[in-house]
Amino acid sequence: MPLITLILLPFIGSLLAAVLPANARNTESTLAGLIALFCTVQAALYFPQIAGGGVLREEIEWLPALGLNLVIRLDGFAWMFCMLVLGIGSLVVLYARYYMSPSDPVPRFFAFFLAFMGAMVGIVLSGNIVQLAFFWELTSLFSFLLIGYWHHRKDARRGARMALTVTGSGGLCMLAGMLVIGHIVGSYDLDRVLAAGEQIRAHPLYLTCLVLVLLGALTKSAQFPFHFWLPHAMAAPTPVSAYLHSATMVKAGVFLLARMWPVLGGTEPWFWLVGGAGLCTLLVGGYAAMFQHDLKGLLAYSTISHLGLITLLLGLNSPLAAVAAVFHIMNHATFKASLFMAAGILDHESGTRDIRRLSGLRTMMPVTATLAMVASAAMAGVPLLNGFLSKEMFFAETVFIQATPLISRLLPVAATLAGMFSVAYSLRFTVDVFFGPPATDLPRQPHEPPHWMRVPVELLVLACLVVGIFPERTVGRFLDAAARPVVGGELPEFSLAVWHGLNTPFLMSIVAMLGGSLMYWVLRRQRLLGHVDAPPLMHRINGKRLFDGALALLTQAGRKGRRLLATRRLQWQMLWLACAVLAAGTLPMWTRGLYVGDRASLPLSPAFALLWTVGAGCAVVAAWQAKYHRMAALALMGGAGLCTCITFLWFSAPDLALTQLVVETVTTVLMLLGLRWLPKRQESLRLIGRAERRGTRLRRNRDLLLAVGAGTGMALLAWAMMSRPFPESTSTFFLERALSEGGGTNVVNVMLVDFRGFDTFGEIVVLGIVALTVYALLRRFRPALEAMDLPEQQRAMPPDLATDLLNPRLAADTAVGYLMVPAVLARLLLPFAVMVALFIFMRGHNEPGGGFVAGLVLSVALLLQYIISGTHWVEAHMPLRLRRWIAMGLLTVLATGLASLAWGYPFLTSHTAHWVLPLIGEIHVPSAIFFDIGVFALVVGSTLMILTSIAHQSVRGHRHHARMAEDTPEALASSTQTGGL
Repeated sequence: MPLITLILLPFIGSLLAAVLPANARNTESTLAGLIALFCTVQAALYFPQIAGGGVLREEIEWLPALGLNLVIRLDGFAWMFCMLVLGIGSLVVLYARYYMSPSDPVPRFFAFFLAFMGAMVGIVLSGNIVQLAFFWELTSLFSFLLIGYWHHRKDARRGARMALTVTGSGGLCMLAGMLVIGHIVGSYDLDRVLAAGEQIRAHPLYLTCLVLVLLGALTKSAQFPFHFWLPHAMAAPTPVSAYLHSATMVKAGVFLLARMWPVLGGTEPWFWLVGGAGLCTLLVGGYAAMFQHDLKGLLAYSTISHLGLITLLLGLNSPLAAVAAVFHIMNHATFKASLFMAAGILDHESGTRDIRRLSGLRTMMPVTATLAMVASAAMAGVPLLNGFLSKEMFFAETVFIQATPLISRLLPVAATLAGMFSVAYSLRFTVDVFFGPPATDLPRQPHEPPHWMRVPVELLVLACLVVGIFPERTVGRFLDAAARPVVGGELPEFSLAVWHGLNTPFLMSIVAMLGGSLMYWVLRRQRLLGHVDAPPLMHRINGKRLFDGALALLTQAGRKGRRLLATRRLQWQMLWLACAVLAAGTLPMWTRGLYVGDRASLPLSPAFALLWTVGAGCAVVAAWQAKYHRMAALALMGGAGLCTCITFLWFSAPDLALTQLVVETVTTVLMLLGLRWLPKRQESLRLIGRAERRGTRLRRNRDLLLAVGAGTGMALLAWAMMSRPFPESTSTFFLERALSEGGGTNVVNVMLVDFRGFDTFGEIVVLGIVALTVYALLRRFRPALEAMDLPEQQRAMPPDLATDLLNPRLAADTAVGYLMVPAVLARLLLPFAVMVALFIFMRGHNEPGGGFVAGLVLSVALLLQYIISGTHWVEAHMPLRLRRWIAMGLLTVLATGLASLAWGYPFLTSHTAHWVLPLIGEIHVPSAIFFDIGVFALVVGSTLMILTSIAHQSVRGHRHHARMAEDTPEALASSTQTGGL
């Protein structure tokens, strides 16, 4: 099975889970569990191929010219992470089935969960560093959705925002670092980057890319000073916490550090930055964990501490320390996931996570208590458990590190102190909760959970025991395969034996356990006496306060900037925008000059000169008439647009002329709809005085100068470009290849759907987003009542008929109106317009036309029905469902591009099929026709959605005020007096 399936299946499952009914909790959990389990089994089957240092690689061409191909790469380290992400994900899905309440929006939970799983697997399997950054930011996005799952809670919203802000900002820095690395290496391919370690470390930009990449890794793994966001992410449901903070979200940072260890490690800046951050995090997290009163808060700070341990090991620049880091990644995932699930069981069955209220649960929940105590012992590093082995390796590396004398003496002391912290908070998790007198004031009577809810904890705790007792037999081969890619060569000698004799690391473990027990006993007595409630000195290291302060400063600066630059008058905003654009275009011309070529000019044609004289005259008169007659100005603008169409025809560009003609029609309607809401010019002129008229005259002169300057600048640029000779290969490239490589003689259409298909795809996505944005902004807007007056031609109608135009029930039955004859003609014209649109669409690959123009033609035909027959009649007889048009258009284009990937070609590669049909003969069906179908559907949906959203304001406003008049006439009178809603 292709490796990309491990990424695609979770995303496909996410889409399926999102459309399942809200009451199908069993179906949704079964779907998520089967997908995670299938991917886990499939990943496990790859192990024989990568066990000896092999690498599986799949490459799908995407943008090969830019070095941005989709590369899926699996080595031993990526395999280990895949097993953690998918295996623990399977167990969390089973656990979540019993933890989540039926009243929760479960489809949304599993949709976000599977999407996050796919994004995490995408990070692990990325063979391109830019692709890795893309999936990196996806994990930030989906973790934001998971943390804020209970969005009705304020703490969930704050925690989600904080996590997204910190990790998302770090991800942007990491992307910049990856771009710098790609610049140094000359490629974004991970294999080439891993092989260029010496080149990168010797480059002057090494420190730049190092800092940028570390910002991404340290923020993701909640390393000091970015550790503050992780405890606030505990507002997420416990299955989310168990998954994000054991095997996925926070492990992404240490995954990146380990992945880049052969490339960026081994230098003094790496040692101080990575090792220093890891040491501070190890101590700060462990110290704060001892004082937490919330079970998940304790586990959150302990996670921070253990992530600091892994980061410190990776920062020591020792191959053996890197192996220990990989081993502790595996061990921490198992015992931390089981502890989070156990905390969730305690909360689920007792109704609280407050350690001060929990006591004596060992007698009421004996099985859960046993599992939690074993997992806590693994976290504390008790012998015969997996946490003890990696902790011993950590102690050994701190003892035998080769560094300055001060570091060599202090690092073992700091490691032992961190071990004492670990023992103390592990004892707090077990002794305070499960021993002592039974609690009597709990919200619910504790009891054992359903058996299948406890099964994931049992399996993980069993792994802690088995690995701790038989390490070499259970994980020896797996650790060798996972650590070899990290060290970038031969593995150092190490032993996973349980007993190494009475040595320094073992004595450090004894000191840590005894000192941690004493520390726990002292703190417990202080808490009972009421002397200790919060960690001393921690208030001085309050990252949340700094984060909130930074956000407040940014918000305040934004408000000041808005007050300084913004204005409620749209004209001033447009003025500043136009001036900024004009200055940006003028500056390079002013500093570097404007190069005009010596290309021979064509002889002046009197007919063409007359055409542009008419066009320029229409534009000038339109600008002048806009002061008095807006409708006349709009008609004259159409004349200027028509001259542009003829110009395109003059220069043998019929496609552009056809597109310009239809766009002119659509934009004219758009401006007419805009004019509908502007006040009458005559009324406004009567309300202003002489001084204001003088100001208006000055403003119009200013706008005239700005327009002349912009137009002159564009004319100069056009003259400079057209006067330069173009290389023969550039000017004839598409002409020579349109038919041979694109399968069409219409060069413009072949460029849009084949050579530049990716650009067209991006443009229609933007068009769809604009249409949906206009719809979203206007669907709740209701104009004021005084803006709802009927036009004069409708006021002259009989009162009953004018009323019927605003009555949805009557207007839906008959297309009556003050333009009855055109209404009938418009309906007769619609089938012919559809035929014209179909004709233009089908001929587009070889003759002027295509999906974009055909979509606009059909839009104009449908828009004509709205204009003449009325909104009610059209929506009653032709429910268009424009959002579906947009969705189907985008999906069709995307499916066309993915189909080429499925056949092993770059995205959106065009192919032509030759079919022989009876009685017809051979026909040619290019794949670009399906791309054009998507463009056609999206253009129709977007165009009509924008125009009808604006036009609907009249209908909605009348409906709204009519309902108010029926229900409360006083309210209608009040709204009229106050200017509407």
